[in-house]
Amino acid sequence: MTRAVLWVLRRAVIAPAMILLAVGLWVLLPLWLIVTAALVPVLPGRWRLLRILWLTVVWVTAESLLLVILLGWWLASGFGRRIRTAYWQGVHYDLVQGLMYVVFREARRVLALRVETAGPDPDAYPGKPLIVASRHAGPGDSFTLIHALMHWYGREPRVVLKDTLAWDPAVDVVMNRIPARFVSAGKGTQDFEAQIADLARDLDGNDAFVIFPEGGNFTPARRQRGIDRLRRLGLERMARRAERMTHVLAPRPGGLLAALDAAPEADVVLVAHTGLDHVLTVGDVWRELPMDKVIVMQWWQVPRAEIPAGREARIEWLFAWWERIDGWIAEHRPQELSRGRSRRTAKVG
Repeated sequence: MTRAVLWVLRRAVIAPAMILLAVGLWVLLPLWLIVTAALVPVLPGRWRLLRILWLTVVWVTAESLLLVILLGWWLASGFGRRIRTAYWQGVHYDLVQGLMYVVFREARRVLALRVETAGPDPDAYPGKPLIVASRHAGPGDSFTLIHALMHWYGREPRVVLKDTLAWDPAVDVVMNRIPARFVSAGKGTQDFEAQIADLARDLDGNDAFVIFPEGGNFTPARRQRGIDRLRRLGLERMARRAERMTHVLAPRPGGLLAALDAAPEADVVLVAHTGLDHVLTVGDVWRELPMDKVIVMQWWQVPRAEIPAGREARIEWLFAWWERIDGWIAEHRPQELSRGRSRRTAKVG
């Protein structure tokens, strides 16, 4: 299908269908609750089906409200003529932050999770543009990271997303109105790095450019494919280093290096987290509910002056940081809420 056909399909079919689904869920909610309650005694776990039902209702409702508001703002901005001005981008960020706050708090309550961040105080970055490089593992880690950046750090994130996420109607509309890029795995390296550089250019003091150097969620199969890829490229030393990292994928440096070149004033923040990395499939999610876990996010700030110059030196620097993140993950396995240890952290949400 052509790009125009896909655009019409997402905006004229999927988006209205999401709103109709939300209406249907609320109208039939008493029936859904009766059916769910009848099934609870024969299903394992503590009200797993009810938890999933309620999270579905919350998520679909939030998406539908967002779509309706976004349509109203498109009309108010002169049928989209002014929708990408600084004012409208600011109100879009405020709207997303508010809805994410509500959804995040409800998801945290229903899933029995506590999310903590450890690292530099947000005041450590006054007026400083940031490039945020995070590991990628488990469902919801991107959502948690963006929520933390907006709620705790007070940043307006510029995000690189896989183009498959554009099938989510609210994500599709919002990310086409604020600085963001949908990228395809099939695009050439030069095209990908050019898009990254364009997005990272002209960051201001409340911006945070977000990238996941691994390129995808961690799985053992992806880890092995990354090692094999390094060997095919003749990078045997890097392949051996990647083999020693057992909790992360070998980073792909091209995107981060392009961002560093495009934003020469930005510091780098590296992010590791643990708690959801062992939940890889729908079956894993079902078995883990409720999770009763503490998810810890560790942040490290690297001042720009400490980042080496030159492509090869920066690749070495990135691999060294990923080895450090791998070691941190090994030392911070998920904690049960009942055994949460005291630490100097800030709670997210």
